[in-house]
Amino acid sequence: MLVLAFDTATAAVTVALSEWSPGHSPRLRAESKVVDRRRHAEVLIPAIDTALNEAQVDRAELSVIAVGVGPGPYTGLRVGLVTARSLGAVLKIPVHGVCTLDALAWESRRTEPFVVATDARRKEVYWARYDSATVRISGPSVGKPAEAAVPGLPALGEGALIYPDVLKGEPPTSPSAAAIAELVVSRLSGGPGPELLPPEPLYLRQPDAREPGPRKRVTS
Repeated sequence: MLVLAFDTATAAVTVALSEWSPGHSPRLRAESKVVDRRRHAEVLIPAIDTALNEAQVDRAELSVIAVGVGPGPYTGLRVGLVTARSLGAVLKIPVHGVCTLDALAWESRRTEPFVVATDARRKEVYWARYDSATVRISGPSVGKPAEAAVPGLPALGEGALIYPDVLKGEPPTSPSAAAIAELVVSRLSGGPGPELLPPEPLYLRQPDAREPGPRKRVTS
């Protein structure tokens, strides 16, 4: 089974291609990560093509699409989800969503409690609390960094880098598509990990853009 995974919910555009067969651990065939907060749409498709070319895999050979569903800013998150759903529809293969915070937690391999916090802008973070790398106990939520902080607990993710006076930062700081692929394989094979989600966005708050309302009536 070939799993193509990617995430655009943070400043990083990350892509990975993993191969898995029953009784074996996933084997990473290709991986890339580009940090570019403003060019998700321009970066994602070329990164996917590069990963497939590097592994000498045709799109028709893919078995599963795995995509980070956020929480994250509207524009970047939409790029990944539209791409995932489009590929799934064209190739007629399943598309599984993974909470981006869960991907960071999974990659950490931690067995003790911790917090994950990513940048939500507006001086806020998207955050969740975990009992271990495989068990989320609260969230995802959005709010001030102080709402995410727990005395004595490390905080993973970019939010800890931006607000070091509130959150005690430790790696990883950005999500990995390889971790998303691993998490999906674990769940599909009956293993541990947070639940898989439909490929729908976790915005947690309304986008900044608004549809224009009716024109105001002009009176003399």
